[in-house]
Amino acid sequence: MRKPSSKIREEIARLQDQLKAAETREAERIGRLALRAGLGDIEIEDNDLITAFEEVAARFRKGGPRAGKPAVAPVASGATAGSGGEA
Repeated sequence: MRKPSSKIREEIARLQDQLKAAETREAERIGRLALRAGLGDIEIEDNDLITAFEEVAARFRKGGPRAGKPAVAPVASGATAGSGGEA
């Protein structure tokens, strides 16, 4: 059975409201994180900031460093892993 066009329009309007709410939540989250990282204190052109965000997004999409994986601390040259001088 087919839905009448009025029901489809209602569903589209409801989904648009859900999309707007989701985008608002995401924007607020990214904004809070950007402020915590100190981006609110520097002057940077919007295009430069967009480019930087695109680079970060690409890095995490590719599964790059810190993409949900624990970071491994680099070992200083001349030292061996686990030789932190502890006894």
